[in-house]
Amino acid sequence: MSDELKWYVVHTYSGYENKVKSNLEKTVENRGLQDLICDVRVPTETVTEIVEDKQKEVERKIFPGYVFVKMVYTDDTWYVVRNIRGCTGFVGPSSKPVPLTDEEVRKMGVESRVVEVSYAIGDSVRIIDGPLDNFIGTVEDLDVERNFVKVIVSMFGRETPVELELTQVELYE
Repeated sequence: MSDELKWYVVHTYSGYENKVKSNLEKTVENRGLQDLICDVRVPTETVTEIVEDKQKEVERKIFPGYVFVKMVYTDDTWYVVRNIRGCTGFVGPSSKPVPLTDEEVRKMGVESRVVEVSYAIGDSVRIIDGPLDNFIGTVEDLDVERNFVKVIVSMFGRETPVELELTQVELYE
């Protein structure tokens, strides 16, 4: 048994994701399990649909049939989650939950990290991580949502664009 919070994936009947989420949140509140089950999410994305020449924004589930639960895995938490109406079980072999790795959580967009950057397009930055460590370049493109920055670096006498994560560069002064 683990005593740390991790993300687990729960399989639900299709269309029951939000119902499972709200029932689980109510059960956690009623039983006082907030320190063991701290977050329940149904990842969604906003998509623009065009129907009969009209645009409308629709919120769509990214992983239909699944709910993500951040919890400490114990027999009690397993029992509570497993017995929520509409829940068919945890994702993992023989109903033994397997926690998501930090990398999986980040890639799936379940838990987003907000990175504040102190640089903008046109600023000089120093690369502080990776194979181009300590190179100085100029920011050409910046996308905080997708966590990347394009930096123009002078290499072998040529200007070369390099795509990096936001945390791999810092403002050069």
